[in-house]
Amino acid sequence: MNITKEQIDDLNAVVKVAITKDDYQEKVDTILKDYRKQANIPGFRKGQVPMGLIKKQYGKAVLVDEVNKLLQDNLNKYLTEEKLDVLGNPLPKQQDGFNWESEEFAFEFELGLAPSFDVQLKTKKATTQYKIVADKKMVDEQVERIQKQYGKIISKSEVAKGNEVNGTFTNEAEEIEHKTTVELDKIKNKKAIDSLLGKKAGDTISLKTKGLFKEDYLLSAALGIDREKAEKLNIEVDFIIEEINEREAALLNQELFDKLFGKDEVTSEKELKEKIKEDSEKQFEQQADQKLLNDVTEKLIADTKFDLPSEFLKKWIQVSGENPLSDDQAKEEYEKSEKGLRYQLIESKILNDNNLSVQFDELKEFAKGFIKSQMAQYGHLDPQEEELENIATRVMSNQDEVKRMSEQLMSQKLLTLFKEKANLKVKEISYENFVKEVYG
Repeated sequence: MNITKEQIDDLNAVVKVAITKDDYQEKVDTILKDYRKQANIPGFRKGQVPMGLIKKQYGKAVLVDEVNKLLQDNLNKYLTEEKLDVLGNPLPKQQDGFNWESEEFAFEFELGLAPSFDVQLKTKKATTQYKIVADKKMVDEQVERIQKQYGKIISKSEVAKGNEVNGTFTNEAEEIEHKTTVELDKIKNKKAIDSLLGKKAGDTISLKTKGLFKEDYLLSAALGIDREKAEKLNIEVDFIIEEINEREAALLNQELFDKLFGKDEVTSEKELKEKIKEDSEKQFEQQADQKLLNDVTEKLIADTKFDLPSEFLKKWIQVSGENPLSDDQAKEEYEKSEKGLRYQLIESKILNDNNLSVQFDELKEFAKGFIKSQMAQYGHLDPQEEELENIATRVMSNQDEVKRMSEQLMSQKLLTLFKEKANLKVKEISYENFVKEVYG
């Protein structure tokens, strides 16, 4: 067997494979002999069928199968040995008049080659690294929520300011019927507040959905519909009042602090606020990190210029799926996937240049950390190492979980690298302003 490569340009090549009778005949003969031993053909005893008949009946199929196996194995071996970084898979070139009756065969395969390029992490224009802080307003609001949540519920006969009203929203046309609790402090529409004040259990009032709550997301929860529908909704709904309560705020005392954080972990209102600020900013850090990862990724895609073997990739997309695609369909699919492919190549280059990889032992430790944080959410704060080890071993036996965690761990490594080497400018911002700036 002889394999050669013809370089068309930097991104395209053709591999030619020449196969002679010596490459396949011994294997074909062995298989046909086995067929002869097992063949059941009327008129002949088992194992006594003439070899000529076996060859006539099975010879071509065995030949084709063995030649294809030879092609696959040796082509893959050649690509590995030659260190050819190919995109997609080799595409066999159409050969008119190909003759399987010949003793020697020649095959050609088109290759799409990965481009050569450099990645500059320190871009000219800096990327914003958000540092989200929990400001005084946010901390004070959280303290109020805690006091309400752990406060005493006092039943009321009629609605007054600051009350919580349990009831059911209904609208027959929109098929809305949803029990919920409405906090008057979260209602934005003054007319709606006025119409609720003084009402009693059993009363029904009509409310306009548009601009009803101070926060838009509250409407979807109140009506039991998805947010997309709630955003477009501008109707009147009936609200049937069922129960009226006032929450008497819990005292900020040691009993409450112990209930929230464990005995003597927090001993004063000042420490409570410091703890809320610390915990909130840890949660915000995850959002800020994800934003940074996304922004650096987008900038790398935009700034790292290289060509792709686009025509080859369109042809490959056209034939690689379950069903063949038309030229237009393949072009559309390529355009959808091009950005993702570019980042895959950029990420691979970054990983190679910086020797980043995920090892089994560190993945297992990562899994233990994740399991420990999950257990902490359910009050299991100090699990034994043996318990963590057993759970991690079970998790690591699931390939889907291993893949998911590997991606998460690699994202963490990339984030650490970006923080060390990318051109970043830190911007301190409140969570409220972060949401406005990032999400509009």
